[in-house]
Parts: sequence; structure tokens; C-alpha cells
Amino acid sequence: MERVNCDCGHVNAHGTILCESCGKQVGEDLSEKSVDMRYEGSSRRSQTYNKTPLDKVWNFFSSVKVGIWIIALILIASAIGTIFPQQMYIPPNVVPEEFYQDQYGFFGQIYYQLGFNRLYESWWYFLLLAALVISLVIASLDRVIPLYFALKNQGVTRHESFIRRQRLFSETRVKENSDEQLEFVISKLKNKRYRIRKENGNFLAEKNRFSRWGPYVNHAGLIIFLIGGMLRFVPGMYVDERLWISDGETKVIPGTNAKYYLNSDKFILETYQKDKEDEVFANALSQVGDGNVVKNYQTNVTLYERKGEILYGDTPELVKVKDEQIKVNQPLKHDSFALYQSSYKLNELNKMTFRLIDKKTEKSIGQIKINLLSPEKEYDLGNDYIVEVLSYFPNFYFDRESRPATRSQVPDNPAFYFNMISPGNPDGEKSFVAIRNTIETSGDNQLQMKFESVEMKNLSALTVRKDNTLWFLGLGGAIFMFGVVQGMYWNHRRIWIRRSSDAILIAGHTNKNWYSIQNEIDNILKETGLQKLTDQTNRKSGTS
Repeated sequence: MERVNCDCGHVNAHGTILCESCGKQVGEDLSEKSVDMRYEGSSRRSQTYNKTPLDKVWNFFSSVKVGIWIIALILIASAIGTIFPQQMYIPPNVVPEEFYQDQYGFFGQIYYQLGFNRLYESWWYFLLLAALVISLVIASLDRVIPLYFALKNQGVTRHESFIRRQRLFSETRVKENSDEQLEFVISKLKNKRYRIRKENGNFLAEKNRFSRWGPYVNHAGLIIFLIGGMLRFVPGMYVDERLWISDGETKVIPGTNAKYYLNSDKFILETYQKDKEDEVFANALSQVGDGNVVKNYQTNVTLYERKGEILYGDTPELVKVKDEQIKVNQPLKHDSFALYQSSYKLNELNKMTFRLIDKKTEKSIGQIKINLLSPEKEYDLGNDYIVEVLSYFPNFYFDRESRPATRSQVPDNPAFYFNMISPGNPDGEKSFVAIRNTIETSGDNQLQMKFESVEMKNLSALTVRKDNTLWFLGLGGAIFMFGVVQGMYWNHRRIWIRRSSDAILIAGHTNKNWYSIQNEIDNILKETGLQKLTDQTNRKSGTS
């Protein structure tokens, strides 16, 4: 599109309302009583170009109304996510669908089916955040770039129509040389920290231009903050996992790409003992029961680091990193992650012993011991007797369709679906075995798996945390608050003084706090005999 030439010789971009240099109105009729000082009357891309698909996308996201609608949708979605607890906060040993239905009825079931139980992890919530970031970026660029060049190119000598159509304006007729009056005014403005520019006997006094960038600094901080929030969807940037580990067990730490392993040396639980406390605490303990109040619980662990590549099927080579005592509010910290002591379970099922017997003779064929945390796929009893684990349900229950399922991977109520292979039946016989309950799929089974005993262990729950987005969140928040202060406690003030053959024209403009700038200038002018400023409130005032 063609550029707009002004009579002063300055070349303006297409769509400009006021010449960037002299302020004369260009490309529009002169019927307006006041100048449009929004973005200094410079052209904005969203109001100039509207032909290509890129232009339409740019114009859509540059709209303030669109940005407000996106924010409203995010607020509504975020509010919906707080109606019922998110899935990460419900007990780990329950089935989410049943939990929401049992606890909150029909609305809880709808809440789960619509995916609101993991709302903040959903793809559409991520898209809302991304749309807000795009809106902030485009809206800011659409305004800050023309504003920057308009303020950079503004001239000292302004067109008379520009001066007369400002909100604050005064005109003083003079018959003799007024240099002394102007010098006094300029000296006073310098004392008030105005930056003075002079050209052809005309003056421009300006201060606090940096405050104009406050809203855009806000936008920059908010953009960084939102990017930090979206980075939580990127694998490896944010981890919040639960690790259950028993004494003597070594497990890979989730969220570390199998780089780090943890061995639980011992779980320790300490309770208050009445005979070891003073009289006040002893009386209180006698009411709740001696040994029932937990004093401390911790997990003594050893941290290992894997060396070399992961070879599936091989035992990884581990190198000891350090020993640590993980207590409540005293996490193990290493690299970029931390492990917090969050919970525990005493006397949890660890190993179950079953015996394979002949149903007719009740003769024992062999015994197997199953590690409930990591069961084998099959157990060889010798003499061509093999027991296969077809399915394992650590926390067994029957779902709504009467099919066996598990509520969690914690072995609170283990059950097995076995296939018992013998020399006389190489295809095997099926049997479903839970604690104190055996269900045979066929009534003519010759073999039977019989529950015999169970071993118990203590389980410790550790929360694995890693958050590489905190720097973005902290930086974005700090920049946002700086922008708030920048735009709130300062205001951009400009005073134009234009001399003609028989008059002195003075105009003032600010982006806010008009009374203050008028009072500031009038206090200077009253000592010179120059006409005070008039607030032309009957005219339309454009501010930015």
C-alpha cells in the first residue's frame, strides 16, 4: 500500500492519522475537534491490512475483545476444574470413575466422563493458554511497534492545528519579545526533570516516556508466565509422581528416564511414648492411647545412578551416589528433582505362598512364592509341572460388568489367574485364586492352587517432584509486577510550546492524571503572565 506524504516532508505509513513528525492530520477529513492521540495517531497493521488469510488471523487475535473472551473462557474452565477434586488429589487405591460417581453422584459421573477430572492436563486447556499467548503477542506487537516509531520520530515543531486541538491548550497574545518568559518556563520545566528539545524557537518538554511501555511489559511478563505453564506439558520439564517402595527394594525413580534408582534401606516410624514425655504431653497421650501419635516417619535410602545405555533384559549397572534420610519436609534433592516423604503403609502384603495339590489324593506337588510387587510370568515346579500367571490383579475387585479388575498397583487385595500345566494336561487347567477364595473355571480340574501363607512388609510413599518451569513462572511474575509499577506510578507528560509572530501557543498531553499536569504547568505560567491552560473538556480526547 502507498505511504502517506505530509506537507512537512515526513513520509508516513499507510493508515496514519497524524503525521509522526509534525502532528498534522493526514488522510482524514478535519472535522474532528480533537486529535486522536491513541498510539500517537500512527497506523496499526490490524486496521490497515485485511486481504490475506494471515491478515485475517492477525486482525482476529489483535482484537482486545477476543483477548477478553479467551481470558473469560480460561477463567470459566479453571473454575470448573475446582468443582470436584482433580484426579491427582483423590486416593491412589481407588478407581477414578467409581470414586467420582460414589462420592458426587450423577454430576460426579458426568464430571469424569467429560474429562474434567484431569482438566488442567487436557489438550483443549493447553490450546486456550496457547491462544491467550498468541493474542497477547499479536496485540502487543500491533500496538507497541507503531507507538515506538511515532514517539521516536516525533518532531519539536508541531503543526498549529495539532497544538490547538490538544485537550490542554492556551494561547497568549504578545506584542514584544517574550524570550525572558519562555526562558523562565523552560528553566522551571528543567527543574521538574523534563527533557527539553528546541527547534526554530519552538520547544518540546517531555518526561517519563518509559511509563508508556508499562502495559507491554505486563504483557511480556504474562506471556513468559503462560509459556512456563505450558512447558509443564513438555515431557521432562515437570514431574509430580508417587513412588511406593518397600524395605530392601530398588526401584527406578519416575520422571528420570531410568537414569536414577532408589533403594529403600529401612522405613522408620517413631511415635510418642508416654513414659518419655513430660507430664503435660503424658496426660494428653493417655487420652489418645500410648504409641498412637506419630512423632516422625522417614525412609533411609540409597540413591544410585545408572551407567551406560539401557539394555532391556539386562540388569543395569548402578553407581552409588549418596545415602540420605528422607523425612517430612526434609526431601532428598539431587540434580533437578526432589523426593519428599508423603505417606506410608504398615504391614502391607509383600509375598504370597501357594501350594499346588492333586485334588483327588490331596498330595502336594510343589510350592511357589510370588513377589506381589514383581511376580514372575511362570514358575517351574519340576517333573513337567508349571504354573503360569496369566493375569495379576494387585487390588482386585469386580467391575460393573462383573469382570475382574484392579483399583491400583498397590497389592491391597491381590488375585491371580493361573494356568496349571501337568504331564497329563499340557494345555493346562485354569484357576482364579484370591485370598481365601479359589474359583475354578472348569469343574473337572485335577489340580488346585491353594493359598498357604503371606509375608508382610512396610511400604513408604515418596513424592517425586521436578519443576524446571519455576524460572519462567518467577521471571514472568517479576516482569509483570515491574510493568504494573512502571505504568501505574508514572505518567508520560509532554508540553509543546510554539511561537508565532504575535502569539505563544502552549499545549499539554499525558496518558493519565490530567489534573496533575495542568496544575503543574499552571503553577509555572502564573509567574510569567502567560495564559493558563484550558481543559477543553467539550472536545473528544484520545489517550493511549
